[in-house]
Amino acid sequence: MPLTRRNFAKRSAITGAGIALAGTVDVLATAPGALAADAPAGAAAAAGTTRHSGTLGYGELIADPAGILALPKGFAYRIITRTGVTTLESGESTPSNHDGTATFDGLRGATLLANNHELRGARADWPHPVPLADGLVYDPGAAGGVTIVEVERHSDAHGGGRVAEWVGVAGTATNCAGGRTPWGTWLTCEETEDKAGSYGFTKDHGYVFEVDPYDRKANRDPKPIKALGRYAHEAVVVDPQRGHLYLTEDASGPNGLLYRWTPPAGFKHGRAELRTLADDAGVLQAFRCFDSGGQFVDDLSRATKIGTVYGVDWADVPDRDAKSVSTRKQFAAGEITRARKLEGMWWGDGGAYIVSSFARAESPVAHDGAVWFYDPKRRTLTLKVLLGVNPDPSVDGAFDGPDNITVSPYGGLVIAEDGEGIQHLFGALGDGRTYPIARNELNIGTADAPEYSEFTGVTFSPDGKTLFANIQEPGIMLAITGPWRRQPC
Repeated sequence: MPLTRRNFAKRSAITGAGIALAGTVDVLATAPGALAADAPAGAAAAAGTTRHSGTLGYGELIADPAGILALPKGFAYRIITRTGVTTLESGESTPSNHDGTATFDGLRGATLLANNHELRGARADWPHPVPLADGLVYDPGAAGGVTIVEVERHSDAHGGGRVAEWVGVAGTATNCAGGRTPWGTWLTCEETEDKAGSYGFTKDHGYVFEVDPYDRKANRDPKPIKALGRYAHEAVVVDPQRGHLYLTEDASGPNGLLYRWTPPAGFKHGRAELRTLADDAGVLQAFRCFDSGGQFVDDLSRATKIGTVYGVDWADVPDRDAKSVSTRKQFAAGEITRARKLEGMWWGDGGAYIVSSFARAESPVAHDGAVWFYDPKRRTLTLKVLLGVNPDPSVDGAFDGPDNITVSPYGGLVIAEDGEGIQHLFGALGDGRTYPIARNELNIGTADAPEYSEFTGVTFSPDGKTLFANIQEPGIMLAITGPWRRQPC
C-alpha cells in the first residue's frame, strides 16, 4: 500500500519528534561547514543515546614522500593496480579510470575485487581501455568494463601478496559505480544514455550488467538487465528482505531520480537470475517525496536541516528503455522528486544510504553534498549528512562532494570525496563529528595549477582489516592498512 501524503502527515502529527528519528540517526554525521551541524547531537539526545568519550579518528595526516597518499601515523598503503604499470593476466595494461569497487572472499584467504573502469565515449580515445576479451564483450566500440582483481592473503605487515587481474566484462561504457549483491556478484552500472551510432557504438548503452567474480564462464555473452531501465545509472543496492533494487541516476537538465525496481511475482534472486528476466519484467518506479505537512517536495536540496524526514511514494516509469525520451524527462512537474548528482549508495542498517554529491545552480538550494537514509519499512527518507558550500576547496580541512560511500565495520561511514580542490577519504559519525582518513597527494596538474583526482571505490575487505580505495586518474587501486579501531559514538 502506498504511503500517502495524508497518512504520512497524520503519522507525523501523532509521533511528533519521533518521526524525525526514523532510520539510524546515531550512525552518520555532518562535516566541517555543514548546515544545521547541531541537529544530529540533538536528535541523539532525544533518542536517549549517550555520547561516549574517546579519541576521534586516527590523528593528523602525514605527507607521503612518494607523493601518493597522506595517512595517519601507523597506517600504510600498498598499490594493488596502476594503469600503465601493472598488467592483466593476458599481458595488457590495467585499464584506466578506476571507479566503483566491491570486495569478495576468495580462496585460501584471498580477496577478490570487482573494479569498474569509467571510460566514456569512443574506444579510440583511451590509451588503456578494458581489453576485448574473447566472449566477454557487449559492444566492441566501447572502452569501459570491469576487471576482477585477486589479492592473495597478506604475507607481510604492509599487505604483501601476489596480485592477479583479469577481465570480467568489456565493451560497456562509462562504468561508474554499481553494487554488490547478497548472492556474491557485482552489478556494474553504465552512467550514460548513448545509443548505437554514437562514438562508434554498435549497441545502446545505459544499462546494468551482472558480473560474477568467481565464475569466468558465467560472464560470457554479456547481457544487459533491461528490466532495470536505461538511463545514466550510478549505483545500485539490493534489499535482501523484500527483493527490491534501488538505483541512483547521476544526471541534470533536469536533475536525476532515485528508482526502485520491484521483481515480478515468484521471482527468486540468485546468481545469474537477473539476466533471465524479460526486458519489461517487474515494475520500475521513481520516487516522490512529501513533508510532514503533506506538501510535495520537488527537489531534495530543499532540505536544509539534518534530521529532515520525508515520506516516500513511487511513480511508475512509462518507458523504462527510454526509446525516445529519457526516463527522468517522462514525468511532469509535481509527479516525482529530483536531486542533483545522485551517486553512491550502500545497503546497511536495514536500508539504503544514498548520496547527493552536490547541488548548485541547477538546484533550488545550494549545498556541497548530502547523504540520505531510506528506510523501506517506514518508507521514509532521512537527511543524515549535509555539507555547506565549501568557500575555498584549495585549503585542506573542509570536505565536499561525497561520492562513493561504505558503512564502516568500525562505526559510521567512510566517504570518498569527489569535490573541488583537495580530495580526501573521511569518516563521519552520528553526533556531528568527522575525521580525515587519507588525502590524495598525486598532482595530475601543474605546480602552478595543482589538480587532484577524485577518490572512488571505497570498500573494506571482507575481514574488515583493509580499506580499499581508488584514485580515479590515472587509475590506482590502493590497499590501506593500520590500527583500525572502533570510533567513539
